[in-house]
Amino acid sequence: MNPAESYTEQRRQYRMAYNRLQMQIIQFISCFINAVVPAFLQIMRRYHMKEPYHTSILSGQGWVDELLHGHPKRIQTELGVSKEVFHALISKLLELGHTDSKYVKLEEQLAIFLYASVTGLTGDHLGERFQRTNSTISKYV
Repeated sequence: MNPAESYTEQRRQYRMAYNRLQMQIIQFISCFINAVVPAFLQIMRRYHMKEPYHTSILSGQGWVDELLHGHPKRIQTELGVSKEVFHALISKLLELGHTDSKYVKLEEQLAIFLYASVTGLTGDHLGERFQRTNSTISKYV
């Protein structure tokens, strides 16, 4: 075998070895992706797909509506004021410029404040009663 043929043979073997190495790297990356990506996605789902906490059928506004349209003594027991006083407070708040927020009607805002005053419950307990987040509850207490 002359030197030119020897050099060509060495280049051919080098290319074959290089191609094998490329294939091994591709296989390693493929295995890595197949093993790591599903685990990573599962972890991300836990953090980004949160399970709702407030899932009661009766919303805070629904409970307030029950109090306003139910037995007169019930609103007195739960909020510490009669229906008439509750409506008078709503009228006064409207006069002072208070309005419904984007998600919470003025009646529910007042009920949150009154219920917190009467019961002395924590924000977590108020949030459960009204089906609201702690940050929403803290705005009205």
